[in-house]
Amino acid sequence: MKKARLGILLGMTLLLSFFFTADDASAYFGDMILNNKAEKRGMPPVVFPHWYHRAEFKCKVCHPAIFEMRSGANDIDMKKIVIDGEYCGKCHNGTISWKPIECARCHSGTPGMKTGLLEGFPWKGPSN
Repeated sequence: MKKARLGILLGMTLLLSFFFTADDASAYFGDMILNNKAEKRGMPPVVFPHWYHRAEFKCKVCHPAIFEMRSGANDIDMKKIVIDGEYCGKCHNGTISWKPIECARCHSGTPGMKTGLLEGFPWKGPSN
């Protein structure tokens, strides 16, 4: 019973932290920067919160069926996500998880960030 209460408390704390830090994008070591196409198309780089997804799901949920497990190996773009339901759109479809309709929720990187594994801990997004 204590473990269940602790789990609920931790879950609520995490949820509340998103509400109070929504304007301040964060990334941590192990997160991914996706910038092969973003800046070329006039958008900030994507900061993918791999730490969060890894804490919630086992690797096999996404790898290798949805994403090849190699930085830069997946040809991700918004059409494939939003229209075709590929990549992030497999879950972020409005049914399983939130729809990708707020650009800054994912496109929170700073100009010049290179595609790949984020190194360093922690990094704060462009609102700093």
